[in-house]
Amino acid sequence: MATTPDQRPGALDLGEAETASFGRRFAALLIDWATATALASLIVADLRTNPWPQLGVFVVAHIFFVGLFGRTIGMALVGIRCVSITDGGAIGIPRAVIRAVLLALVLPAVISDGDGRGLHDRAAKSVMVRPRTG
Repeated sequence: MATTPDQRPGALDLGEAETASFGRRFAALLIDWATATALASLIVADLRTNPWPQLGVFVVAHIFFVGLFGRTIGMALVGIRCVSITDGGAIGIPRAVIRAVLLALVLPAVISDGDGRGLHDRAAKSVMVRPRTG
């Protein structure tokens, strides 16, 4: 369900977008993790003995793609974006670093507010959105 300013006092004004559902965000995360695992397996022979490269690839890719373009490969495939709450554009590299590190810690991403934003999004001043249809 869309979160709009007229529904709840203090809600974000997303303009022509709505907050992305948990399902879309989770699907994007799974796609991005699978992609990071595939790329890390090209770097490290056995990820079972050394799983850190896939987390590193995930974080670096997240920083680059979300910081500069507002979406990762997974986000693009499920039709969502990570945008700045101040101007609706990409969040930039410094804020993407904060978001990616907190996302890698998992717990900040699980704790969310009424707008569906995890602590990682709140710290980065970002929100996950999808375009409104029809």
